[in-house]
Amino acid sequence: MSKSFISSALQEYVSSHSVQESDVLRRLREETATHEQARYQISPDQGWFMRQFAAMIGAKRYLEIGVFTGYSSLSVMLGMGEKGYTQACDVSEEYTSIARRYWNEAGFVDRVHLTLAPALETLEKLIEENVEPFDLAFIDPDKPNMPHYFERCLKLVRKGGVIMSDNVLWAGRVIDPAEQDPETEIIRAYNQKLFNDPRVETVMLPIGDGLSLSRIL
Repeated sequence: MSKSFISSALQEYVSSHSVQESDVLRRLREETATHEQARYQISPDQGWFMRQFAAMIGAKRYLEIGVFTGYSSLSVMLGMGEKGYTQACDVSEEYTSIARRYWNEAGFVDRVHLTLAPALETLEKLIEENVEPFDLAFIDPDKPNMPHYFERCLKLVRKGGVIMSDNVLWAGRVIDPAEQDPETEIIRAYNQKLFNDPRVETVMLPIGDGLSLSRIL
């Protein structure tokens, strides 16, 4: 889900002077746009930011919770380059079958491991197996479990690594007192949790539908 918090003209200016979407990403985005759940896909500017951020921190191991059709994972994989490795978590064979096609086309299919199972089960298994720490994680699944995913990521991402959380502005509803539905309340509480957590330092960015970056101390 994404919502621009600046004018459409200014958003177009920003995108035209920063986003350099590759052909494979463009085609994946356009295919996903025809899907009935297209709102789940991140925006091109967010994908470009995530790609550049992965490159900036030299990420080589990436953990993604909530794949959908693969735009975010492919963006990060392009940022990590040929030596990158991705552990992807999702429950939908339908959605991720699209992701697999584009991962394969981009030459990354052998460097991504997709587990189709409830993400909490996958994360617990990774913790039990004491896998090599990840450099970067992205949380973009069902909202009620976001705090639980975050706690598992704290055990799976290295110190100095970053946990990215999506939809933290929730289309602006987080600041609307009239919005009292359970998911909005969950997002508000989650944002407060990240702000108060002494184990991380968090910055919230007004990109896409809001993206928080939490660096593990």
